[in-house]
Amino acid sequence: MKKQNMNRDWIATAATLSQALPYLQRYTGAIVVIKLGGHAMGSDEAMDDFARDVVLMRQVGVNPVIVHGGGPMINAMLKRLDIKSEFVNGKRVTDIDTVEVVEMVLSGLVNKRIVQAINNQGGKAVGLSGKDANLMICDQTNPDLGFVGTPADMDPSILNELFSNNTIPVIAPLGAGRNGETFNVNGDTAAGAIAAALKADRLLLLTDVAGVKNADGDVMTELKAQQIRNLTTDGVIAGGMIPKTETALDAIDGGVRAVVILDGRAPNACLLELFTEHGAGSLIRAD
Repeated sequence: MKKQNMNRDWIATAATLSQALPYLQRYTGAIVVIKLGGHAMGSDEAMDDFARDVVLMRQVGVNPVIVHGGGPMINAMLKRLDIKSEFVNGKRVTDIDTVEVVEMVLSGLVNKRIVQAINNQGGKAVGLSGKDANLMICDQTNPDLGFVGTPADMDPSILNELFSNNTIPVIAPLGAGRNGETFNVNGDTAAGAIAAALKADRLLLLTDVAGVKNADGDVMTELKAQQIRNLTTDGVIAGGMIPKTETALDAIDGGVRAVVILDGRAPNACLLELFTEHGAGSLIRAD
C-alpha cells in the first residue's frame, strides 16, 4: 500500500510539472519583482522554502528581483538600543539615530540573511540597497518625518548587468539623497518603483493576507485598476491594504504588466502564482 501511495505521489508530481510547461515558457526571460515583507519571512524553514522557489524561478529562465522589508527586526533593534520612536499621523519619524539603525538592520542583518538563504539553495544572489550604483535617488517625503524618502530618479542598469550574469539581486529599501543623505523608503513603495523602472512583467507583493477582499470578505482573484479605485472609495479596501493597492496602481501606471497581492506565508506562493492556472492572491491589471 505504501508503495502504491508513493507511485500516486510521483504521478501527481509529474502531472503538475507537465501542466506547468506553458507557464514556464510564458515567463522565460520575464522580470518578476518580489516584495518580501518582514512578517512574511517567518522561520528559517520558511525562508529556505522561499529561497528554493526563487532559485527554481531563476533556473527556468525567470529574472527574479527581491525587495525586502524588515519592520519587526527594526523595531526589535530600536528597543534593544533603547531608541524611542515618535510618530506623526501614524508614521515613524526617522531621525539620524533611527536611520542608522534602519540601514544597519536592513542592509546588514535582513539583507544578508536572504542572500545566504538563496545561495545555500544553489542560487547566486547579491545584496544591494537603493544607494548602490544610484539605483534609487530619493527626495524627502515630508520634513516632519525626517529621513524618509520617496523614489524620484531610478537607474536600474546595475540590475540588468546582474541578470546577464544569472545573479539574483536582493535589495534593501534605502535610497540616496541628492546631498548625500540616506533615506528610509517604504518597502512596497521601493518595490513598485524598481518594478516600474525595469518595466517588470510582474510585481508580487507578499504580505500576511490572502489578497484583496470584497465586501463579503472573499478574495477577489482578478481586478482592474478602476475596480481598485471604486473599492477604496466605497471603504471596502481600507487600512493597511490601501498603501499596497496604491503601490499596485502606481506600478501599473509606470509600465508594470500586472501586480499580485498574495499571502507570502503560504507554501510555494510565488510558484503557485506564476506556474499554475489558478494562481494565488489578487491579480491587478490596467483597465
